[in-house]
Amino acid sequence: MRWPAPPGLGIAAMSYVAIDYLRHLSPTWHARLQPALWSMLALIAVIRVPFYKHWSSEFRAAIPFVASMLFMLSALLFEALSVRFVTAVLGLDWHRDTPPLPDTGQWLLLALNDKLPLAIVEILRAHIIGLHHFLMLFMMLAFSVLFDSVEAPGLGLGARYMFTMAIGRLLRAITFVSTILPSARPWCATARFRVPAFPHRWAQKYYVPYASDANSIRQLLQRDIAYADTGKYLGDYRPDWGSMSFLIDYLRPTASEGPSWYSLLKKAGGGCNDLLYSGHMLVAVLTAMAWTEAYGGFSSALIWLLVMHSAQREIRERHHYTVDCIVAIYVGILLWKMTGFIWPKKDASRGKRLTKLEKIQGRLIQAAKDSDMDKVRELLNEVEIGSQESQNKGPSRAMWVFACATILSALTIVLLAFTWTSDG
Repeated sequence: MRWPAPPGLGIAAMSYVAIDYLRHLSPTWHARLQPALWSMLALIAVIRVPFYKHWSSEFRAAIPFVASMLFMLSALLFEALSVRFVTAVLGLDWHRDTPPLPDTGQWLLLALNDKLPLAIVEILRAHIIGLHHFLMLFMMLAFSVLFDSVEAPGLGLGARYMFTMAIGRLLRAITFVSTILPSARPWCATARFRVPAFPHRWAQKYYVPYASDANSIRQLLQRDIAYADTGKYLGDYRPDWGSMSFLIDYLRPTASEGPSWYSLLKKAGGGCNDLLYSGHMLVAVLTAMAWTEAYGGFSSALIWLLVMHSAQREIRERHHYTVDCIVAIYVGILLWKMTGFIWPKKDASRGKRLTKLEKIQGRLIQAAKDSDMDKVRELLNEVEIGSQESQNKGPSRAMWVFACATILSALTIVLLAFTWTSDG
């Protein structure tokens, strides 16, 4: 049974979004109010720690949480490798010369600019919410277990969020690597990447000779073999990366980018191809799904409105094609529905009561047959007392250490996520 959502969390979430938008309206007030809001929320959360009754369930969820985090980091590493590959394999000349795909969603938004009142158009253009906002909204949702606004354990909710995110990121990388699509911003790759201007030798052999000539494509279909004579391949710069040298053909480094392969991945960012589907929208949808299932209420509807606003901005500003946002929405919804086995967990106290009832079933039936109601009451009271014993036990010293470590780690993650994603 879901209890009616208390208004506090929704008010805090919308206050955060509104105060952060002040950076565009009044930077001075934003600089004053945002630290005050975060300090107040952190203080309230710390004060609630001694009164939280579910640290044992949090402890059981710690291992799945850490495993999900490692899985997500591995997925993000694979995605970063894939982003660099699809940008580098065809060279900068291809990115600069290949026009964007026709996108009817972009046409629709341009048409609406002419039809809608200017005030509504300005609202649609406004940078109300970004990637870091959705991450912070989920952090607030997970912390709300301290106030019993969300079903415990909070680490279980976090584990489900990261596990689902990791699966979504892996599927996304496999999707955009499968077919390379041109960016909706043709200048992006030249401005952000230093990959070679010419295609990799794989593309020189298997793509370039058959890219535009209809007769060549027809012969390729008939022969089913790469028949064109490409001559001598243009070679790439090959640094000494030791055991990681196998990545050179995928990352295509240049001499100006330094000796480290890892530094190339840090520069990958969101990539400059069209990356089907949108990673920003995946984060937004997973946050909205988590909020709807765990908390509900009117604030969930507002978050879904923010998701839709973010989607049209991704299309309007040509960060993604319309298809990227649409696919991200239904993939995010389906993936969240598929990972319900991680959180919420079944009621442990209910299971204990059922186990206790099974043990005394024979005595309970016999007491009922003998019409001994005092004995029946005694046995049922024994079940209830037994199920409450573990809940009434005070937390041990080890559990307090775990609680403090969890809160400090979570606050550190919040700070790092806010810092690293504040630019969207």
